[in-house]
Amino acid sequence: MHDGPASDAPALSATPEGADPDQRALTLDDAALPVVDLGPLVAGEPDGVAKVAAALGEAARSSGFFYVANHGVPQDLVEAVLAASQDFHGRARAFKMRWWSGFTTHHRGYVPFEENGADFPKKINFNEAWDMGFEAPADHPDHVAGWRMTGPNVWPDIPGWRETVSAYYEAVFALSLKMMDCLAWELGVDAEELRAKVTCPTSQLRLLRYVPNDMPATRDVVGIASHSDFECFTILLTGSAGLQVMNADDMWIEAPPIPGCFVVNIGDIFEAWSGGRYKSTQHRVVNIGRERFSCPLFFGLNYHEVVQPLEKFRTPEAMEKYPPFKAGDHLMRMTVPSFRYMDEAYRKGDMRLDFEVPDSNPFKREAKTPPPEGEAG
Repeated sequence: MHDGPASDAPALSATPEGADPDQRALTLDDAALPVVDLGPLVAGEPDGVAKVAAALGEAARSSGFFYVANHGVPQDLVEAVLAASQDFHGRARAFKMRWWSGFTTHHRGYVPFEENGADFPKKINFNEAWDMGFEAPADHPDHVAGWRMTGPNVWPDIPGWRETVSAYYEAVFALSLKMMDCLAWELGVDAEELRAKVTCPTSQLRLLRYVPNDMPATRDVVGIASHSDFECFTILLTGSAGLQVMNADDMWIEAPPIPGCFVVNIGDIFEAWSGGRYKSTQHRVVNIGRERFSCPLFFGLNYHEVVQPLEKFRTPEAMEKYPPFKAGDHLMRMTVPSFRYMDEAYRKGDMRLDFEVPDSNPFKREAKTPPPEGEAG
């Protein structure tokens, strides 16, 4: 593991001129994020898991956010999925709305930017997306029972599009399983025990387009508002600046793309599993006003898996801080307020849930005061 190349990140490169002070962030010149080499793991070296596990664990325990290099996903597939996203999002709105996610019972398909958040238009997330997930058959018990986030995907009527996006999903999902094995090894827990929880998961791939606009960068006008991710971890493909992550000191840092690398962040489940040893890190995308594409894979568990500190971390303090929850219930608690059509259905009583939707994520942290403009912090 080594620190990312600072020289490639100009000072405040993604912070728009005239942005609110709370949208500023340190650059990689000021606070580098780790880069973990996955080469030994991908190559299947005899000690590859041990080598990579140590580096992944160090990054997960410190920043919770890091880059991974030599990940084994072919560059032509990376370029192809970005091109597929650009192809779909470049089409007429009427075409895209034929596959509106609200037409499904399990959130698959197109998400127009006005769906992003129950507070629209007071608060705006300037992005639109195509959402897909693990391919489950229509007769899967969870889908038949109406559990959200499980079921078959839908696909736009674009030749070759399904094949490209599915191939990328499968490649990054396979990488996720290998990385989960490494994190299990580093924590000293049974990797097969964790894999058994990922047979038909809620793992979702989003093809995001950040919409060009001339509005200022404020707390209420963003690309995506500050949040942690609700699953095990996220593997992110991003093509341009805009992403900001919160480090272990609760300061915002810019995380521009590094060629050939994915960005990875630990999610809520691994924080709970590890009894807080790993950090579920906050991140956001500031409104840079320019078109931007990214593709996060949220690596999650089967809907009904109960999440709590793993047995070796099950101290009274850890159990008090991380009481048991269902992976899918936690995902839905956080998802319902994030999409207007779900929030409206929930408030009208048209969406049956076996739990209350909270006002905020219990894993959320608040950032410290941003550095004065022109200072590194």
